[in-house]
Amino acid sequence: MKTAAGHLTYCTNIHPGESWGDHFAQLKQFIPAIKQQVSPDQPFGIGLRLANTASLELSKEEPLKAFQQWLKEEDCYVFTMNGFPYGGFHNVVVKDQVHAPDWTSADRVAYTIRLFRILAALLPAGMEGGISTNPLTYKFWCNRCEEEKNSFTESATLNMLQVLEQLVRIYRNGGPLMHLDVEPEPDGLMENTSEYIAWYFEELLPAAVPFIMEKFDVTDTEAVTIIKSHIQLCYDVCHFALVYEPPQRVLDRLQHYGLKVGKLQISAALKADMPTDTTARKEVTDAFRRFNEPVYLHQVIARKQDGTLIHYPDLPEALADEANPAVTEWRSHFHVPVFLDKFGVLQSTQEDIRQVLALQQQRPFTQHLEVETYTWDVLPPELKQEMSLSVSRELNWIKGQIA
Repeated sequence: MKTAAGHLTYCTNIHPGESWGDHFAQLKQFIPAIKQQVSPDQPFGIGLRLANTASLELSKEEPLKAFQQWLKEEDCYVFTMNGFPYGGFHNVVVKDQVHAPDWTSADRVAYTIRLFRILAALLPAGMEGGISTNPLTYKFWCNRCEEEKNSFTESATLNMLQVLEQLVRIYRNGGPLMHLDVEPEPDGLMENTSEYIAWYFEELLPAAVPFIMEKFDVTDTEAVTIIKSHIQLCYDVCHFALVYEPPQRVLDRLQHYGLKVGKLQISAALKADMPTDTTARKEVTDAFRRFNEPVYLHQVIARKQDGTLIHYPDLPEALADEANPAVTEWRSHFHVPVFLDKFGVLQSTQEDIRQVLALQQQRPFTQHLEVETYTWDVLPPELKQEMSLSVSRELNWIKGQIA
């Protein structure tokens, strides 16, 4: 739906299913009820997630036309897609496989190009579209030596240029402006602003500028402008909160380097101060232990007294070090409902959402806002509600912050 802060939706990766039939059944079940509760009198935008299998099926003319007709009948539209998870995302162990196949794989390239072709067919006239994607690869898959990391980065970046070429051709041939939105996250090859900026200027632009100049007969300055229009950042609020980067700093640095935000992904992480008292600390770590589930990665980034950070690849590793006396705060990559800021002795990083929405209203930096709380199935029982009510409550809370 269109709000004063931009197009607002939620990501349908919260719904299970890997085939297009599964996806479409979930959309039919939940979207009309959610629209009625948050956007009854205006078109409702959808943040579409398609698994690879579903994307192959929806690429065919008949199901695509049927979906377009359904969107028209329901007064809905698609403006953004989530191309991060390629395969199974529910009812299987996801963990680090959320990055597979990574950007060194031809399968990732083909999947992403396929998603963009679908998005181009679905976008309303005159509207730009974006697809978020993983930050090249999972850091621990290429951390044995600097040479291996550099090889992974080069291969992944060169593969991304194939998508960039397609986006430029579509736009120059009269199609919509679409951008690939790279999403840093803890333990991704890019997990903070510094790593994203370094990759953009040290890896992407040196490879992409001559590539675009040759393919489209433009100057180097024109090539840089083209690249910055089609390769943007997916700013996941939870992810940047986890690495202790305040929204103002993130946006100031991006603006300084002339880099764009394609999508604001609105999400919240768990956090808590770590007491020095043994009993009180045990109460906090026991509370985190209730969120230790086997499906998704729940990286923990701990802050020490001196301000330095300790990175734990998953919640069990942090719990094994729960008595570390140097640690003063934990933040865990567990997407919790954005409308709550307290979970017993734990809190959420909701304040970062408030800050980033205020900044979006002061100086808009994107037109795409997407709530992404994909963990409803694995939340502690007392936090679970009927899905359409949960999603509607999140979207209405965001609308209230914007208002």
